[in-house]
This record gives sequence, structure tokens and C-alpha cells, in this order.
Amino acid sequence: MPEAMHVTSGKVREIYALDDDRLLLVASDRISTFDVVHPTPVPDKGRVLTGLSAFWFARTRGIVPNHLLELRSDGRTMVCRRLEMLPVEFVVRGYLAGSGWKDYGSTGAVCGHRLPPGLRESERLPEPILTPATKAVEGHDENITEEQAAELCGAERYLEAKAAAVALYRFGAGHAESRGIILADTKFELGVAADGALTLGDEALTPDSSRFWPVDGYEPGRPQPSFDKQFVRDWCEASGWEKTPPGPELPEEVVAGTRARYLEAFELLTGVAFDRYLEDPRVVTE
Repeated sequence: MPEAMHVTSGKVREIYALDDDRLLLVASDRISTFDVVHPTPVPDKGRVLTGLSAFWFARTRGIVPNHLLELRSDGRTMVCRRLEMLPVEFVVRGYLAGSGWKDYGSTGAVCGHRLPPGLRESERLPEPILTPATKAVEGHDENITEEQAAELCGAERYLEAKAAAVALYRFGAGHAESRGIILADTKFELGVAADGALTLGDEALTPDSSRFWPVDGYEPGRPQPSFDKQFVRDWCEASGWEKTPPGPELPEEVVAGTRARYLEAFELLTGVAFDRYLEDPRVVTE
């Protein structure tokens, strides 16, 4: 990529610098579970993440600005404005699942949020809650309290980011439900632009950053089938892998099943056939 200088490799993305103001984000087909990248790619995964993010970015600018400047024709590359990222991830939960369910079972609370007694696994919460997490350079991200997050971000900026994240979740959950998908929880990364404005970065409301369940057949009291990488996590849990590097190779049926789920989520949420997106990625921003 002669026009850009490689800056870093994330779990999923390659990041290049175009100039002092712009970055190039290229979404690979790598997949990670438990913060470990697997050696087996999932074909077209990077395009799904990029297309879905662009779809949401185009529809949520009224809630909070975002970093997307241009969606390129390969369907996996975004030109983005540089941000100074806040040092926490903003995880919004509308349903009791994953680590939140485990914490609730042992303490009756999730990251400092005391919840009503007697809730079941996968149950809808009375209101969405924000459960911040640290960004680990290596190893696992860790859930922290809102008080800790406010200390890391600054109290005023944290409250602004919290309000934006919850508003983004509510918007995303409403749209997703109208398309037959429950948005159980999701993660946002927010930063500050050169003009000081709070700005949404990274990706938004994708199968990598969210827990998506089908509305049909939803039933609290048990785990739900999903459109996200829970399918891979479940295989990893059953494989005996100890969740430390290196990640295991994924079987062909797990790769195919994951790709099918990602594409189904893309098409349901955007209303755009994936082949149509491949022809002209800009269709998701219209």
C-alpha cells in the first residue's frame, strides 16, 4: 500500500497512516475469541464488519459523530479521521448474558449495577446498563466499575460518552428488532477528534462487537442461538483449549457456519444482499 505507512496490526484490522489527520483501516478475515487470534480466517468476515459499520455510521451521525470519511471499493477498507481514543471500552448490555450472567449469578450485580433478584439467563434487563472495560494491549480486557472508568476518562467526558453509547445501543436495538434480531449487548469505542468533539471510532454494531440473537424462538432461561461469533466461542469452550495463545485452528464446519451467520446478520440488518455490497460497497451508506 504505497500511499500509506503501516502503523500497527490489531486483532482484526491493519492500520495505516495516510497523513497527520487520516488513517486507513483495513479489516482482515482474522477472527479472535477470548482475545486470542485464531490462525484460520473466516472468508469475507472483514467485509461484513466494514459494511455493517459503514451502515450504522451513516445512520447514527445525529447521535454522535464518527470517524468514517470514505468507504473504499474493496469493501474492507475505510479512510478515517484520527482520534485520541478514550482508554476504556463502552459495553452496553440490554440482556443478561455472557460474563454479565456469570457475575450476576455470583454477586447479584454486573460491574457495580445491582439488578433485581430472580433474573434468568438471557432475560431482558429493566433498562440498558453500561459496563465499561479496560483495553488490554495483551491478554484479556477486564470489566471495571463506572467510577473507575470516570477516573480514567475524566468525569465529564465519561458521562458524555456513556450517554452517547446508551443512545447508540437504543437506536441499534430498535432497528435490529424491526429486522428480526435482538441486540443483547454491544461494545463501542469512542475518542476525541482534533476539534475536541466526542467521536465514535473503530467499528459499530457488528457480529464481532455485539451479541445478536434471532427474535424468533427467543426464550429467557437458557443460552440463545446467535448470529455472532458465539458459535466459535462455543466450539472453543468444548475443544479443551485453555484460552491462551496460540489459538487453535478452526474446523471447516465452524468456519462455514460462522461465515453463514455473519452474512445472514449483514443482510437482515442492512436489507442489502451481500453480493450487491461486493459490487458497490457504498450501497450501505445510502
